[in-house]
Amino acid sequence: MQKQFIQNGPSRLTKSHSSTFVKTAILTFLCFISISLTKAANSVIIPVETAHNTLLLQTDADNHLLMTYFGTKLADASEYKLISTQNNQKDVNAGIFNHAFTPAGTWNLVEPALSITHADGNISTELIYVSHKTEQVNDNVKILSILLADPVYKTEVTLYFKTYIKEDVVEQWSVIRNNEKGPLNMQKYASANLSFIAKDYYLTHFHGGWGREMKPEQTLLTHGIKTIDSKLGTRANLFEHPVFIMSFDKPAAEDEGKVLLGTLAWSGNFRMDFEVDAYHNLRLIAGINPFQSEYPLAEGTEFKTPSFIYTFSDKGTGEASRQLHRWARNYRLMDGNGSRLTLLNNWEATYFDFNQEKLVKLFADGKKLGVDLFLLDDGWFANKYPRNDDFAGLGDWEPNVKKLPDGISYLVKEAGKAGIKFGIWVEPEMVNPKSDLYEKHPDWVIRQTERPEHYFRNQLVLDLTNPEVQDYVFGIMDNLLGKNPEIGFIKWDCNSVIFNAQSAYLQKTKQKQSQLYVDYVHGLYKVLERVRAAYPVVPMMLCSGGGGRVDYEALKYFTEYWPSDNTNPLERVFIQWNYSYFYPAIASCNHITDWSKVGLKYRTDVAMMGKMGYDIVVSNLSENELKFSQQALKTYDSLKDLIWHGDLYRLASPDENPYASLMFVNENKTKAVVFNYVVTNRFDVTYSPTPIRLNGLDASKKYRIQEINLYPGTTTTLNASAVFSGDFLIRNGYNSEMNLLRTSVILEVTAQ
Repeated sequence: MQKQFIQNGPSRLTKSHSSTFVKTAILTFLCFISISLTKAANSVIIPVETAHNTLLLQTDADNHLLMTYFGTKLADASEYKLISTQNNQKDVNAGIFNHAFTPAGTWNLVEPALSITHADGNISTELIYVSHKTEQVNDNVKILSILLADPVYKTEVTLYFKTYIKEDVVEQWSVIRNNEKGPLNMQKYASANLSFIAKDYYLTHFHGGWGREMKPEQTLLTHGIKTIDSKLGTRANLFEHPVFIMSFDKPAAEDEGKVLLGTLAWSGNFRMDFEVDAYHNLRLIAGINPFQSEYPLAEGTEFKTPSFIYTFSDKGTGEASRQLHRWARNYRLMDGNGSRLTLLNNWEATYFDFNQEKLVKLFADGKKLGVDLFLLDDGWFANKYPRNDDFAGLGDWEPNVKKLPDGISYLVKEAGKAGIKFGIWVEPEMVNPKSDLYEKHPDWVIRQTERPEHYFRNQLVLDLTNPEVQDYVFGIMDNLLGKNPEIGFIKWDCNSVIFNAQSAYLQKTKQKQSQLYVDYVHGLYKVLERVRAAYPVVPMMLCSGGGGRVDYEALKYFTEYWPSDNTNPLERVFIQWNYSYFYPAIASCNHITDWSKVGLKYRTDVAMMGKMGYDIVVSNLSENELKFSQQALKTYDSLKDLIWHGDLYRLASPDENPYASLMFVNENKTKAVVFNYVVTNRFDVTYSPTPIRLNGLDASKKYRIQEINLYPGTTTTLNASAVFSGDFLIRNGYNSEMNLLRTSVILEVTAQ
């Protein structure tokens, strides 16, 4: 009825009444503006700033902390106080839609970031701004902390914003503290709660499964909630990855548009809610998945949520990626600005069928090939139930005396004699039911004793909530590395998810089973912290049946990750392309294998776009294949610093073209390398019809372009003596002349 009156009422008014109505409306509007300006002047305004961007927080008249702006910095900082006066998207009946950390049960009408049950059973929470302070960590890093508190229950939430100024990256988390008399229970405890205003919102998230990781899917968000999450416990990224691209107003583009890249630094169950509210604003809530994870908080204790990490660019996904890569190398990835080892893995050469004599011969193959390291994969351990397949042995980490009578130390020494380092595979979080460990300690296994066991890859997960199990897992690593300090590399695998989630330890200690998913991850981090404290420099690969556990909390302890068990180079072009939005090339392990019939050059060129390795039988290589591989390793050595530490420019997407092209450029833009691949076998579309623009070069410089990594006996069709201006290469581009006979072309670009 009210809506009908407003629509139809003015047509019934007399001229006099109409005039009065208009005057009243104008006075009301002016009054609203006056009140808004007064409130804005009296409110607390807190800008969270990086070099180019601002997230603006501001208190309202009732001291609720609201998020009022997100985007590129305003030229005049004094105008931030005017932003809230321009937003008239609420009425007296509305709740608080843009709360900086939305609590449940009081003023809230939308998805909460925090939902708790207080000690007296009350399920409502209100959060009022108390104070804020800034810690200057160094010239580039600041930590802003904002204290919010419930005025009735004294529960506190502190919001943390760690800003990396030059990289335009924000790391955000929350700390929830129980100041009540008695315990409280947290049903939802997010890391971040952000609000955005735009015409439209396009979400790109990444899903998949084993061997088909990181498949992108773009969605126009409509009213309601879109959730991406995981409930797998371990190997949490198997079906959905904790990363996303959000573009505002229009779909994401590489070189233009407003884009947010976000990721949760957590190695367990995660959840991200994207809610388009009643006013067509977007609310993002990211954090630990509350699924079966109600968490108790004792009186006087606090809980720190994992970090939500994000970067914003108004120049497209390319710039946003480069910002995140720089941040990762400088601040998060272990040894992000350092070097990496090329390796030869024995898996496809031997699988489980090997002995120490066979391995020693492979060491010589690795040296002949030219790699830095030999990696011994699965199958080297267990005696009561020997690890001759994946049905037995996990948990029993003594060397198998039949295969390795002289132990690991012998292999380490023999590898050294051959002139390469020795690395080894472990999967210390898992156990086979057919193992001595399982027989002795069934209470160390995550399982429900009253239900049939259900296996994932014939294994179960050890209970890392249990300090004894943490000691055991650390002991595996300490024994291995302590006895063999010359081990040069660790591959840490994790192949199972959690079925039948129940912890004998939590039951014994009278803790809640709902703590299992969260405390498992905390237990894992405790083990990794101990490993790194004892062995701070040994390189370690983060593997989980491929890319089942890749995140920026785990990568604090690892130098690299394994994107996928799928090493088919054509598939890898797509997989590595999509990982590249979030993770720098130095972290991506790319191996040359015999998975496909694609030629060795194509396989090698694809592997070069990161940390290259081999999983092949060197003795099976032809003379030309061996010669090419040896030369390719030398070529890679000359380029790897550029690939690992340069800026990445994605030039032509394989999802949009019958080819893919990307380029790494050094800081002063004097050197670049361009990777080009045909990604289809359709004859009529594989020829490069037009040149590809080489974004990222210096328009004022001159460049010479040379094709490199040619296979023995082949020659290039390109003119290596031609010199081009950077302006020409950026605006017009360069044609690498890809076709069915030239399916992979690498170009070295050098300033003259």
